[in-house]
Amino acid sequence: MKTALIQTSLFWENPNKNRAYLIEKINSISQYVDLIVLPEMFTSGFTMNPKNVAETMQGETILWLKETAKTKNCAITGSLVIEENGNYYNRLVFVFPSGEIQHYDKRHLFTLAGEDKVYTSGKDKLIVDYKGFKICPLICYDLRFPVFSRNVENYDVLIYVANWPKPRVNAWDILLKARAVENMSYAVGVNRVGVDDNNLEYVGHSQAVDFFGNYIQEPQETEGIFIVQFDKEKLLETRSKFAFLNDKDQFTLH
Repeated sequence: MKTALIQTSLFWENPNKNRAYLIEKINSISQYVDLIVLPEMFTSGFTMNPKNVAETMQGETILWLKETAKTKNCAITGSLVIEENGNYYNRLVFVFPSGEIQHYDKRHLFTLAGEDKVYTSGKDKLIVDYKGFKICPLICYDLRFPVFSRNVENYDVLIYVANWPKPRVNAWDILLKARAVENMSYAVGVNRVGVDDNNLEYVGHSQAVDFFGNYIQEPQETEGIFIVQFDKEKLLETRSKFAFLNDKDQFTLH
């Protein structure tokens, strides 16, 4: 599965400008890819003012994603602010080329920034079946909580979309490798770059790691599109030879 990681700066609370900027980047991808991954809150930056940017699942950005996925004949994923039933969600959407959408609402809200005060936490883990791969997409702060991401579903690829600031980027690098190794899975992290209106600096470090913690794509600190490829047969061969997941603890998550 060939995947494009789009590491970009974002325009603060401006969905129109972000969509226009992102479609330029998407259109610049000259080779076929199966999946495009965008950062967390790619229409707005990591805002605690959801009323300024919230959309619905029938809104402009969802329509734009569906049209783009259809035109490019690939899936697209990333998170945005969604309002539903009077609540705001930091919602990751996975848009198939067919227009089908599956979604995951961020479970671990970032209390340090007050995300838990304005957004509603999700409860359910999402496993996406796509192109013969089982994909587990998660959001930013989820990376710090290994129990929720534990590979009890036999997934193949972990994806984290993020707005993860520069002062803690070392933790990002360490934890992405840890999640890949402990779950015998490919792991992808897509983070933004630039400075937001809270004066937080982001240096990206978007990357892809294999099931042994080796880089497929090393962390990068500038805007760019990074193409990586995942090999299902190699993953299965490795899991068969090193059957570490067979010894995992059994637990129930409440």
